[in-house]
Amino acid sequence: MKAIIVEDEVPAQEELSYLINTHSNIKIEAIFDDGLDVLKYLQTNEVDAIFLDISIPSLDGVLLAQNISKFAHKPYIVFITAYKEHAAEAFEIEAFDYILKPYHESRIVTMLQKLESHFQRDSQDKQEASAPAPSNAPRVSHSINLIKDERIIVTDINDIYYAAAQEKVTQVYTRKEEFTMPMNITELCTRLPEEHFFRCHRSYCVNLSKIREIVPWFNNTYILRLSDLDFEVPVSRSKVKEFRQLMRF
Repeated sequence: MKAIIVEDEVPAQEELSYLINTHSNIKIEAIFDDGLDVLKYLQTNEVDAIFLDISIPSLDGVLLAQNISKFAHKPYIVFITAYKEHAAEAFEIEAFDYILKPYHESRIVTMLQKLESHFQRDSQDKQEASAPAPSNAPRVSHSINLIKDERIIVTDINDIYYAAAQEKVTQVYTRKEEFTMPMNITELCTRLPEEHFFRCHRSYCVNLSKIREIVPWFNNTYILRLSDLDFEVPVSRSKVKEFRQLMRF
């Protein structure tokens, strides 16, 4: 796995290089301190990951990432910054992670492990995609980026139990954690595989594989009880017919 570091402070460059070399098999191809130099480099070179500071000369990290996200070959982007307020922008760019300075070694190690794991899995998916397959075979994304405490958490799709609309944001729930997404529930649902998730109510989306019990409710509706959680998810009247077809009853 090949990567570059984009950081204009030499001590930070050296510390991050040391941590990457010590705790991963990622090969650092080059180190830059200027955004425009990175764009020039990427015109003739491909890398798998970019460790990107936001405050860099010529072209700041957010704008640089926006440009890179349009490339045919899209490397993983890990933002490294001393500022928390750019987390939402990083999410919109679909950054892999968002690391705050000063670095904490355990946090870096966890990120590197996830990064290498996702790279291996995505490489395998690409190989499978290039092999002959039925034209109607579904392609399912294995993970989604969720936000918690201004950090981007790469989360396995199967870990999500349900999502609930709350004004202009959407709360996403796993078995142990809650995430606040800066988008409405309709937009979130488009990022989830429809063969596994169902918009059962205007305010709720549920992972069908997490349903433990379907309880009849008033007006011919249902309440869904989920495995491992006490919360009950409603099915609205307008969704009952579609839900019954999905669940085959």
